[in-house]
Amino acid sequence: MDLGEGIRKALAKLSGATIIDAKTIREFNKELQKALISADVEISLVFALTKKIEESALKSDLPAGVSPRDYITNLVYEELIKLMGSSYSPEIRPKKILLLGIYGSGKTTTAAKLAKFYQDRGVSAALICCDVTRPAAYEQLEMLAKQANVAFFGIKGEKDVKKIVRDAYAELRGKKVLICDSSGRSAMDNELITELKEIASEFKPDEKFLVINADTGQIAGKQASEFDKAVKLTGVIVTKLDGSGKGGGALSAVNAAHVNITFAGVGEKLNAIELYDSKKYVGRLLGMPDLDTLITHVQDAIKEAQIKPEDMQSTELNFDTFYTQLKAMSKMGPLKNMLGMLGMVDTPKELVEQSEKKLKKYKVIIGSMTKAEREDERLMHDQSRIRRVAKGSGTMEKDVRELLSDFAKMKKVISRFQTDRNFKKNMSKFMPGVDV
Repeated sequence: MDLGEGIRKALAKLSGATIIDAKTIREFNKELQKALISADVEISLVFALTKKIEESALKSDLPAGVSPRDYITNLVYEELIKLMGSSYSPEIRPKKILLLGIYGSGKTTTAAKLAKFYQDRGVSAALICCDVTRPAAYEQLEMLAKQANVAFFGIKGEKDVKKIVRDAYAELRGKKVLICDSSGRSAMDNELITELKEIASEFKPDEKFLVINADTGQIAGKQASEFDKAVKLTGVIVTKLDGSGKGGGALSAVNAAHVNITFAGVGEKLNAIELYDSKKYVGRLLGMPDLDTLITHVQDAIKEAQIKPEDMQSTELNFDTFYTQLKAMSKMGPLKNMLGMLGMVDTPKELVEQSEKKLKKYKVIIGSMTKAEREDERLMHDQSRIRRVAKGSGTMEKDVRELLSDFAKMKKVISRFQTDRNFKKNMSKFMPGVDV
């Protein structure tokens, strides 16, 4: 069970409560403590948080018209935000960024994500390889730079990090954001500290970001403290936050070490990096929709898939427009993340996985249709066409029929949504932000 699931289950037990008394809040706090501790949040922080919740809940009466569950949810939301730290908003301007971290933190991939983040916002970026110890570090960063469409510099086989930085300045003149990827170790040691200080003295970075894997849990606090003591960090980037049950432990530990969290890695794709926002993170834990982030992801996916905006705005739904939507969805990362942004965080894992497989299959099937078939789905009700498309897509005829059936249902729902005001009003309860 991950942190969000544990918190939501604890809150769900308040559904039948009619009052908030000492017994009710203490029983809830026990469940909340279990969830937080199992997610590797440091025990003293857990007890401090639940004590604040108890004090706040019992010192005032339940507001009129507010259910006990909603009231406690709001208290948990406010206290978790304090525990997870403040949000981050960088200036989009020329800067030099040094990335640090131990092996397995995701530092090199994060360097490419960060370069793409700035370049997508109109500031040219470049990657510098100063990882002179890990085999194939040069090749990996060079490959990632090509995928991110950003400049790259390194000197294969060179061990002098100062020389690499000096030569990079000459080669990358004109690039606005320079991101230097440094060596890692299995743990902090004197050799690494010396090397990092040499890079920092030559590179003179504006930002020194430690990259930490969310799976490290509360150990993240110790890592942050050690690196901060050695090179004085300006921030921390937490990777794999989307799939880690210990994510809350890492975030709270870093915050306790008095180092700001700046970015969060939320997937494998190069666009899967977000500015850290404690309100949004805690909101997702509690199952609250995050439509702002979802819209941003949609816009980025459309751009990456090289889809014209007008193609996404077509009022006519046919296989051609559906295929365009599937292309954009494939650029947005795991379906689980999209459902989370809609507040549908407790959708069964098996159902999500089945849906992802089905959407991938549908994309292949539509890709095997002719232009005429894509524009007029009625043509696909011919058995010979079904047979041909199934063979061309490497699927079964029953898969093509399943697509036709699901597509017909989808068109029916959309048609009803457009014409039936009461249906639209009821659907809006499950789709926050929809204009009725």
